[in-house]
This record gives sequence, structure tokens and C-alpha cells, in this order.
Amino acid sequence: MAHTLAGRAETPTQSRILRLVRDEGPMSRVDLADRLAVSRTTVAAEVSRLVDLGLAEDAGPAASRGGRRSTMVDLDGRLRFVGIDVRATSVHVAVTDGRLTVLSRTSQPSDVRRGPELVLADALALTRKLLAEDGVERPAGVGIGLPGPVDFHAGVPVSPPIMPGWDGYPVRDALSRELGSPVLIDNDVNVMALGEQHNGVARGARDFLFVKIGTGIGCGIVVDGQLYRGADGCAGDIGHIGVAPSGPVCACGRVGCLEATFGGAALARDAAAAARDGRSEVLAARLAAEGGLRAEDVGEAVAQGDATARRLVVDGGRRVGSVLASLTSFFNPDLIVIGGGLSALGHPLLAEIRSVVYRQSLPLATGNLPVVLSELRDDAGVVGAARLISDAVYDAP
Repeated sequence: MAHTLAGRAETPTQSRILRLVRDEGPMSRVDLADRLAVSRTTVAAEVSRLVDLGLAEDAGPAASRGGRRSTMVDLDGRLRFVGIDVRATSVHVAVTDGRLTVLSRTSQPSDVRRGPELVLADALALTRKLLAEDGVERPAGVGIGLPGPVDFHAGVPVSPPIMPGWDGYPVRDALSRELGSPVLIDNDVNVMALGEQHNGVARGARDFLFVKIGTGIGCGIVVDGQLYRGADGCAGDIGHIGVAPSGPVCACGRVGCLEATFGGAALARDAAAAARDGRSEVLAARLAAEGGLRAEDVGEAVAQGDATARRLVVDGGRRVGSVLASLTSFFNPDLIVIGGGLSALGHPLLAEIRSVVYRQSLPLATGNLPVVLSELRDDAGVVGAARLISDAVYDAP
């Protein structure tokens, strides 16, 4: 039987109940009253309303504390969120339950340069397929991450360098109209930071940086547990920090940006140059066989012991590390997480980034600073997108 759209939290107490149960699992009404410092009568009334809204359900008796046993409260088992992660060359979609556990996922190649109508049509088709398989008519909400600057409040991309035709396109409103559900959009790296914070290596971190190294390079900034977007929503756009004054031209039109020296396209470009001029036999053989090179080919060449491929990775790690060293001295995070497609390059990349950050930052800022790979990897974007919209549904207006 199809389950229709759930409601939305109506009071601050309802919001706190939903977030506690989402983040910590089912809780008894007695525990909820203790944690929220409200009466059991208040909890009973608010939970009853959440049940009416389709957001919560009773989940059987709690363990006895003596006397009458309390009832466990859980999120409605039919509650569904959709997380959509639009990347430069693919679209990934997942359906989660109310606690953001991924129930199903799918993806397909999709070039973001084809424009919003075609790419969003791909995303919608994948979403409808997963919802139909789950017997869900409409999800409680949909979150989407895009690989470019986003005006979060307007729900539109703003002059995204690698997304021709997307500037000002009403992504949020178009998806909401198609799916009949509330929709929120954000920059992909902000969404990935939320995913890692919810269920990855950044659980418990209060002030951390999530660095996405893929086709583009960006940084999600979490301050005191909250995502920091900046005055106009473009905080963390580190891919366009200049690192090579005489370097290659970037997609944004400037010269020597970090992204232009070590994004996915830049690494593929440099690998092809190394193959053609005879510096790497492994890459030359792969170029001859495939007719082109991708960033993944560099990783495979490193695994085969190719010194030139390793040098490309180390050089890129040094540039990223240098930018992060400055951010570390400025921001003093308690954790740096490295994610995105190029994080699959693994230890050679991570070791160089760590080395440069520890060497160039203030000792006080790095004395207890882990620099680690994302735990969620491919799921960071879809889980974070689901987290983004669940925060809105679970928040009282």
C-alpha cells in the first residue's frame, strides 16, 4: 500500500523529539522527558501529535524501571526521504528511512553540461524508480546537492563554472512541483559534510572541514555543529583559490586556481601529457588502449608502482595541503575529512596532504588534528542530502 507525504513538526518540542530519535535511535517516553526537561504529560501529547502527522510511532514497551513500563517512541517506519547527489559526470539517488539509513540506491552516468532539464529528468527517473519499488507515493522530502555555487534560500544555482545553462534555474521549485514534496538544494560539498557529520567519521566533531576533491574542489565548513554557508552561500569555495600564478586557465576563467591544477580533469590532463611525452609507460599503454585517460587511471598506475603517476598525485596533494594549512591556522578545526572521487587515490594523496598541513600550520592548531579519509565515500552526498531535508521537516516552522 502506498504511503503518502508525512507532515512536519509543529512545535520546538516535537522538533527536539524527532532529532533525538533520528540521531540516537528509539527512546522511551520517560527518557525523552528527562532529556528534554519537560513533563511526561507534555511528551505524551507531543508524541501523539507526531503520530497523527505520520512522523512518529509507538514501538512497544520500554525496559522496566519498576512500576508501569514506559512506551518506546520511534520514527514512523513508513517515513521516507530522498537524497540526490548530482555530480559532474553522474547522478546518484538514495531512499532513506526517517533515521537516514539508506534503504536503496541507484546511479547512472549523466553529464552535468547537458543542462538542467536533461540532468534533472535523469534524477527524477531514478527517484521514481526507487520510490515505486518501495511502494511509496510521495517522500516526506527531497534533498539535492549540486556541483557548483548555490543560493540556498532561493533554491537556484548561481554562475556555476562547470554547469552551463544552470545559472538561476529553479531546481528546488521544479523538483518540488514534479514530486509533490518539499525540496532543498545546496552545494554538493556542504551536503557531503552533513552526511559525514550524520553517520561518518565526523560524528561528534563540532568544528571540522570536509574537503571534496573530484572534478571540482570544495570545502564544507561546520562551526559548532552547524553548517556555515557564509553571507551569500559560497563559503568554502577553495577550488578557486590561486595556487599557481602562471598555471593553467580554470573553468571559472581565472588562471592557476587549485581546481585547475588538481581537480579530476586537471589530473587526467596532466596524466595524458605524461603519457604522450614518454614519462610514464603505464599511462602511455593505457592511453593507447583507451584513447583517453581519467583520474582513476592515475590511481591504477600508482598501484602498479609508476613513479610519474605517483609524482602527479603527490604534487596535487602538496597544493591541496598548502591551502588547507592556511585554513587550519585560520579556522583551527578539530578534524579535516578528505572525500570526493579523487580521495580514492588513497594513502599517497592523504599522506602528502597531512604532511604539508602539519608542517605549514601552527603547532597549536595541528597538535591534535586528525586528517582522514571520508568514511561514507560514495554515500556522503546522498545521506547528506537526506539529512538536509530531514532537518527542515523535523524543524518547527
